[in-house]
Amino acid sequence: MNPIATTADAEQAIAQVADLIEKLRGVVEQETALVHAGKVSKAAALGPTKSELANQLFTAGEGLKANANFLLRAAPAGTAVLRGVQETFYAVLQKNMIVLATAHAVSEGIVRRLSGDLARKASPQVYGASGRTVTPTRKQSKPLAISRVL
Repeated sequence: MNPIATTADAEQAIAQVADLIEKLRGVVEQETALVHAGKVSKAAALGPTKSELANQLFTAGEGLKANANFLLRAAPAGTAVLRGVQETFYAVLQKNMIVLATAHAVSEGIVRRLSGDLARKASPQVYGASGRTVTPTRKQSKPLAISRVL
């Protein structure tokens, strides 16, 4: 990116980054709502859009960082607005990460429980030396295969 030399260029660059943040925030909010509703396949379809916007935002943000001193002097109001947009975006990202972590934990729990149930059904129902039934070990259990096609 070329150095920003005028106030108009500074305001335009800040507006561009703020616009990219707003677009990315919209995609992240949509992803959060879809995952929260259990529509993980639809949420996964947003990945390419989210990735492209994030790449554009990274590139534009690097340009702002390279011209940070000038931007603070030339467009202090714009930088203040950009900080507000960033704070809002961080809050949305925080919520998104919580929803994604919860979905991951729930799905991991389901897979672990399913794997354990399958291992118990596949192992022989015998009594051990203590007179109690023997639980299957990792060596006795078969791997669990999952189809990713829904």
